[in-house]
Amino acid sequence: MADDRISLVFAALADPTRRAILTRLAEGDATVAELAAPFDVSQPAISRHLKVLENAGLISRTRRATARLSHLQAEPLREVTTWLARYQRFWDESHERLDELLAALQGRGPDGRTDVATKEEDDGQDRDHR
Repeated sequence: MADDRISLVFAALADPTRRAILTRLAEGDATVAELAAPFDVSQPAISRHLKVLENAGLISRTRRATARLSHLQAEPLREVTTWLARYQRFWDESHERLDELLAALQGRGPDGRTDVATKEEDDGQDRDHR
C-alpha cells in the first residue's frame, strides 16, 4: 500500500463519525438513511463522510434497486495494521527498558526482589557456610 493511501486511511479514521460508520458497516451493508439514523446530521453530511471513506478504499458502494448500499472493505485496515505492527517491537522494547530502569531505581534486582532482601539472604547463606 502506498504511503499516500495510508494517509488517506488515517485521515478517514480521524473522524469519530466515520469510525462509527465503519463499525456499523462491520455488521453488514447499509443505506445512507440507515447510516445517518444514529447521528444528528443530515443525509448529505453522511454522504460526504461516505465519500471520504470510499476515497480511502474503506468502503464500496453499490446500487440495489433504488437503494445505494455501502459495504465495508476491510483490506486497507489490514494494511494499516500491518504497517503499525512494525512499531510494536519498538514499543515493546521501550517498555522493557523502562521496566528495567524502574526496577533499578526502586532497588530491585532482575528477579524482582529488593537489593536489601537479596543482601540479607546472601549474608545469611554466608554465615551458614562459614
